[in-house]
Amino acid sequence: MEPGNDTKNLEFLLLGFSNEPELQPLIFGLFLSMYLITVFGNLLIILAVSSDSHVHTPMYFFLSNLSFVDICFTSTTIPKMLQNIRTQSKVLTYEDCITQMYFFILFAVLDMFLLTVMAYDRFVAICHPLHYTVIMNPQLCGLLVLVSWMMSALNSLLQSVMVLRLSFCTDLEIPHFFCEINQLIQLACSDMFLNEIVMYFAAAILGGGSFTGILHSYSKIVFSIQRISSAQGKYKAFSTCASHLSVVSLFYCTCLEVYFSSAATHSSHSSAIASVMYTVVTPMLNPFIYSLRNKDIKRALERIIRKGGIKVLSVLGLKNSP
Repeated sequence: MEPGNDTKNLEFLLLGFSNEPELQPLIFGLFLSMYLITVFGNLLIILAVSSDSHVHTPMYFFLSNLSFVDICFTSTTIPKMLQNIRTQSKVLTYEDCITQMYFFILFAVLDMFLLTVMAYDRFVAICHPLHYTVIMNPQLCGLLVLVSWMMSALNSLLQSVMVLRLSFCTDLEIPHFFCEINQLIQLACSDMFLNEIVMYFAAAILGGGSFTGILHSYSKIVFSIQRISSAQGKYKAFSTCASHLSVVSLFYCTCLEVYFSSAATHSSHSSAIASVMYTVVTPMLNPFIYSLRNKDIKRALERIIRKGGIKVLSVLGLKNSP
């Protein structure tokens, strides 16, 4: 393979899931449906939290931020993939590829940080209930979200700058449905040892640190719940973090599935299929998990639907009045 020095004219080919023409409408319909469900479901969560004063608490503040990040996370990859299928073009320019990679890493890491912050919130609520409102004050909540954004942005910027220093070969086919950093590095003709060191070091520190923080918080929560004497008290304490624990398990299990499936099969196609789980399926399921398992969100959504129905009826009444 010959090196390509002029990065301005580079174009990558996203191979996606299948080259068979008869499968493209099915893939398009499936991913369009999942994308619309993800956006609509997470927007409902944001609307419920922002419009209902009963859920103006730190836990739901973090949840609304997670829903916003999930929308952005999915929007970095799926719309472009749908456009490529519709136009029957797999081409992605160098600038677009780097931009997509930057935002994908940004929102993926931000997802992990927000899940860690939410675990800390549940730890304070269960282990220090009398001091919860003092510890989790609005200033601290805003600071935790701001720091999460800053650290995610800096890491994403570092990874992007490391990729920008690489020169690429003429074979620029990416066996994925988006510009995944590991696949992108593999196409480089120049030495990529430093890139791999930085990439795996960041993954170990940020991903491992976040996961360790979640495990530490829940180990304290479990220890605290065991000290509660009544079964009803234990159930009530556990139910406050059941939704978050479900989302954490789904996110990290799918990430581990991607890693182990790609490591076991050494197939980029298998890795692309497995990546769908945490890039599309997990953000799509999060609103269902929180709305089905959370009474506060259920009530907030019911109030929105009720208010919306009243407004519709009043508008129809005005139109029908002589």
